[in-house]
Amino acid sequence: MPKKFYIADWHYGHTNVIAFDNRPFLSIEQMNETLIRRWNGVVESGDIVYVLGDMFWCSASVAIPVLQKLNGQKILIKGNHDRCNDARFLKKFVKVNEYLEVEDGGRKVVLCHYPIPCFKNHFYGWYHLYGHVHNSFEANMMEHTKYLMQELYGHQCLMFNVGAMMPWMDYTPRTLDQIIGGADNNNPERETAS
Repeated sequence: MPKKFYIADWHYGHTNVIAFDNRPFLSIEQMNETLIRRWNGVVESGDIVYVLGDMFWCSASVAIPVLQKLNGQKILIKGNHDRCNDARFLKKFVKVNEYLEVEDGGRKVVLCHYPIPCFKNHFYGWYHLYGHVHNSFEANMMEHTKYLMQELYGHQCLMFNVGAMMPWMDYTPRTLDQIIGGADNNNPERETAS
């Protein structure tokens, strides 16, 4: 059975993102090579990878050969930097959407590049995976919002930042179980609430 993986904000080819995210790479070449190696280190040919936006910061002529090297079936949930409408580029994905709802191991998951604090069925145990906010003030704001939602409604708010630079992602596509476990172990709001 194929596995499902998730990741956002890959930013392949984006030199400035190394400093912006304080990424642990000495050059864009090192980052680009590492991104491909880590992807293929976990994703097998039949697996599905949901990329929640901002996958590339380069032309289609550079991105297409990279997509051809990556294992698995790729589904793109468009972000603010996913502006390429080149048909050859788009054909490298099984699907390209702005928003998607999927099932993963009996769990319903809302996928969007942007965080949605009041996402569909958050009262009923659905999950929400997002990117866009990187590891920034906005990311901290979303974690605080998540904490406030939990305090208000008395149950977990199951939304998780799957930006590549987050510690639990480590520039590698992750399964839903890996994301949940990793994010919960790295959540400062969770520690202060205990």
